[in-house]
Amino acid sequence: MKKTVLASVIAGIAFSGQAFAVELYNSEGSTFSVGGHISMGLGNDDNDELEVQSISPRININATQDIGGGFTADVKGEWSVNTLEGGDNSFSTRLGYIGVSHDTWGRAVGGTQWSPYYDVGGIADMPIAFANDFLYANGYELGTGRAERMVSYRKTFMFGDDGGFNLGAGWQGDNAEGGTNYGNRGQLGLSVDLGPFYVGYAFTTGSVSGTDDDAMGNLISAKFGSYGDGLFVAAVYEMGDAFRNAVPMGQAGAYDSISVEAIAAFALANSLNFSLNYESHENDSDSKTIFSQMALQVEYNFTAKFMGYAGYQLDLGNDYADDDDDKYALGVRYYL
Repeated sequence: MKKTVLASVIAGIAFSGQAFAVELYNSEGSTFSVGGHISMGLGNDDNDELEVQSISPRININATQDIGGGFTADVKGEWSVNTLEGGDNSFSTRLGYIGVSHDTWGRAVGGTQWSPYYDVGGIADMPIAFANDFLYANGYELGTGRAERMVSYRKTFMFGDDGGFNLGAGWQGDNAEGGTNYGNRGQLGLSVDLGPFYVGYAFTTGSVSGTDDDAMGNLISAKFGSYGDGLFVAAVYEMGDAFRNAVPMGQAGAYDSISVEAIAAFALANSLNFSLNYESHENDSDSKTIFSQMALQVEYNFTAKFMGYAGYQLDLGNDYADDDDDKYALGVRYYL
């Protein structure tokens, strides 16, 4: 019978994105591992100057403990690593949580974590060089990507050998960041797996200072296949009410928004993976495009842990500036 999603979460606690962590200890129901990845390459900056780049380098520690009764506890700490500059500010927190899981009763997590909203919205956020931007626009406070100070619950209901209904819910308490006060926030993620097919819906809402309306997002997504294994196609559509306020082009203040992300990828048997992705983000309050872009990318696994990547992102224009901002990147990534 197909392993449940929650069982896969426990088995894969040593994973970080596409990375296998190095297991350092496994004895009497306890495990401990270290993971992460470092990328290094060349690309252009905002002034179109060639520079050395590192894309989202990170290091993490992971541990699990069988606590009896079918329950497993796990802990994860993950930090972004400044690989290009020396000095004191070398690490900053990406993830930090404690979770408890059970195949029957589900999974509860507390701390800074990937949110149930991202479970549904992040299905197209796959390539190394250029991928989803709008989900990360407001940092951790809205919880559309990584969410700080969150308590979440997830459970998968299996039907048949290849089908599953996934339920996720999350809550964040009051939080203030950059002069903006974020009130209590709640979110819900629902999705269905049918073999290679997946469809999902996510919702989040909560008060934000500076607007009379709650900052609310509704998101739908769908995909076919698995990234890096033959044909993979995915799309995400988000409708936001007074939701976004910190995206490219320097927009200030919350506004209604419409965001789209889509990707088509095909991986050959030798692991050479070609992808084409498109993203747009619109200020629906003013009916103006804030950014739109398309990227052609290729990735290749020299070994299981050493990957090369190359990509070119074409700026498709916006309604706020005339200058194009095409991007390119070429480099390698090593997974711990």
